[in-house]
Amino acid sequence: MESDVITRIRKAIRDEGVDGWLFYNFRHRDRLADEILGLDPGSTSSRPWVYAVPAEASCQRIVHAIEKDILNSLPGNTTVYSGRETFMAALEALGGHRWGVHVSEILPIISFLDAGSAALMEKAGLILVPADSLVQRLKGLLDQNEVDSHERAAAGLYDLVEKTWARVQAAWRSGKQIREGDIRAFMLGGMKALGLTTDHPPIVASGANAGNPHYDFSGDGAVLEPGAIVQLDLWAKENKPDSIYADISWVGVFAEHAKAAEERTFADLIAARDLAVAFISRELEQGRRPTGSAVDAEVRKSLISAGYTSALRHRTGHGIDTECHGSGVNIDSVEFPDTRLLLDGACFSIEPGLYFDDFGLRTEIDVYIQNGKARVSGATPQRTFLDCQR
Repeated sequence: MESDVITRIRKAIRDEGVDGWLFYNFRHRDRLADEILGLDPGSTSSRPWVYAVPAEASCQRIVHAIEKDILNSLPGNTTVYSGRETFMAALEALGGHRWGVHVSEILPIISFLDAGSAALMEKAGLILVPADSLVQRLKGLLDQNEVDSHERAAAGLYDLVEKTWARVQAAWRSGKQIREGDIRAFMLGGMKALGLTTDHPPIVASGANAGNPHYDFSGDGAVLEPGAIVQLDLWAKENKPDSIYADISWVGVFAEHAKAAEERTFADLIAARDLAVAFISRELEQGRRPTGSAVDAEVRKSLISAGYTSALRHRTGHGIDTECHGSGVNIDSVEFPDTRLLLDGACFSIEPGLYFDDFGLRTEIDVYIQNGKARVSGATPQRTFLDCQR
């Protein structure tokens, strides 16, 4: 009987209308191939191997004689090569068909096939097409169990933000000094208590530091100064196999209220964020599947028309799955324009940001598509500044 992963790969191939999906690896350079096929990333892989999954026919394993068992966990016929001629002959047997491969001029997150190997395959007669949509269908679309995992992580992060800001408010009211590192340590402890894990500590950026989208620090970080904008960006997933990330950003001010100009900027940012969800929902209601690029373009247009052209530094969002920056659709029309469709199961962030010399603001929610509808995960999204009113 065919394994579940091969069945799912074949379905993705048929849905995308290609002849097959060709996996190639050498020294585990393609972590995506290892992950999708369930191969041990720590095994010896000193020679190239190829695993070809056609839409209907038997799978084909092409392996070197000294590592002929490397793909034994996968079904299919085996061709063993020991030199260039036999390797080329094995590739030529796959010629004349359109194969999805891990290469893309636009999406580096799936582009692992090196140019030399791609040229060799084309010389053997294979027709290569990007596998970005195949990867999305297999890895970037969540089933119900994965949606539930994502929702639980999101609920935990929303709860943690509330508790974290209560700690910031307590420091303000007592006049006690608090540093970026204190806040980050509190959030990391909160994640652990909630059974969540993360691939990197949260971002805590105050004042001018918030103008750096990927600000980081060593040690204790900066002291929160009165009136400073405070950016909180945290992402985590349940500490168990195959869990799905959630990723949110909230903004506060270490004062009783934000300045009028900051309030206006934040209101424009919230409007752009909510516009993204409204645009997706409207497109879906009219029977159209928007692309990640189209959503980003709408958000960008609204912020540019509001006068923020010079304050834009990044795309609107990214795909989310077992990795925080996953393999599914990115909400992006400028950095890595993503023309993949937002299919049912797609999960992604919506996180427009505006950055200036003295502060920055980013608001982030997560959205997934389920039964043709856009759903915001977690709790109620932020709509006003977090502040320290007494």
